[in-house]
Amino acid sequence: MKTSRHPLLALCVLSALVACSGKPDTQNAGPAASAAASAASAPAAPLAPVTVSLVTAEQRDFPVRLQGNGIVSPLSSVDLRSQVTSTVSKVHFADGQFVKAGQLLFTLDSRTDEANLAKAQAQLAKDQAALADAKRQFERSKQLFAQAFISQGAVDTIQSQVESLAASTLADQAAIAAARVALSFDRIQAPSAGRAGVVNVSVGSLVQANVTSLVTITQLDPIAVAFSIPQRNLPDALAALKGGSAPVVAQLADGGGSFQGRLQFVDSAIAAGSGTVQVKAVFPNKEGKLWPGAYVDIAQTVTTLVGATTIPQAAVVQGTRGTIVYVVDNGRARLQPIKVVYAEGGMAAVTGISPGDKIVMDGKQNVRPGSPLVESVAKPAASAASAAVTAKP
Repeated sequence: MKTSRHPLLALCVLSALVACSGKPDTQNAGPAASAAASAASAPAAPLAPVTVSLVTAEQRDFPVRLQGNGIVSPLSSVDLRSQVTSTVSKVHFADGQFVKAGQLLFTLDSRTDEANLAKAQAQLAKDQAALADAKRQFERSKQLFAQAFISQGAVDTIQSQVESLAASTLADQAAIAAARVALSFDRIQAPSAGRAGVVNVSVGSLVQANVTSLVTITQLDPIAVAFSIPQRNLPDALAALKGGSAPVVAQLADGGGSFQGRLQFVDSAIAAGSGTVQVKAVFPNKEGKLWPGAYVDIAQTVTTLVGATTIPQAAVVQGTRGTIVYVVDNGRARLQPIKVVYAEGGMAAVTGISPGDKIVMDGKQNVRPGSPLVESVAKPAASAASAAVTAKP
């Protein structure tokens, strides 16, 4: 009986040792399992070098400019109308002529107003003569009263006549002033300097008071450009306006030249529909190239980022990881998150990197974090030209 139990006990001990070891039996697992185990234990393949072009992050002052569209508008445009009903006697200018402030433009028929003025002047002369006679009578009455030839009541009556005639002369003088005002309406002058539009009347035309439009005078120098800025830039615009440093550049849409002006006005309300603020800039316009109603491209410098870190916009990568760039770190690419503060003209002011960092620009689409980088060398122009000549059949 003892000899029959020993082989069974040895078999049980061997099975326990195999179970505790935890190692698979690769010899009996099959070829697929062996291949998977070998791939998992093999080292990862090294990243291939990537040829790229590099740029250096620079530190400089970066102006913040607002760009948009504006409409040229005159600072003043006056539609002249007659204040009296009359006929035109003479036109002293031509269509499209530049006129000065106070220049005589129209003369209306003034015969009625001249007659009224003469009548008022004659009435004044009459009342002044009566007043002089009443004053003499008053002086005599005082002497007679002193000699007891007349009563005090007679003296008071003559004195009241003097005072009444004096008031009449004042009324006559007011009537003369009113007649002169009416007569001045027959001479229509330019209220401001500017360019005259089309003359709507001619000699002999009947004009109705405050109805008939005679001509429009538009001021062209200086001239204004109205445009809008976003609500977020309102504090910068107000600060620039207050400090007197609000330059604005206007460019004609047809390429007719650029003009330098200054911000003059910021509206007091924000448009609810667009979230923008209406502003106005003033430009010198001696040559008359800015014409009312024309569209212009506006660029306004509202502030300057002092000492900003700048890189080309082409080096910035927008992806699922956010805004990043690839920085060269010991010859390899390092993914670096950044924040674009402002971008304009192909350059961007950013945070997250330092001036002097080498940034990947061309070829960044092939770069992965940790990729070895090889900087491309531009081929000289002479070598490229000779190669082209050699290749020519």
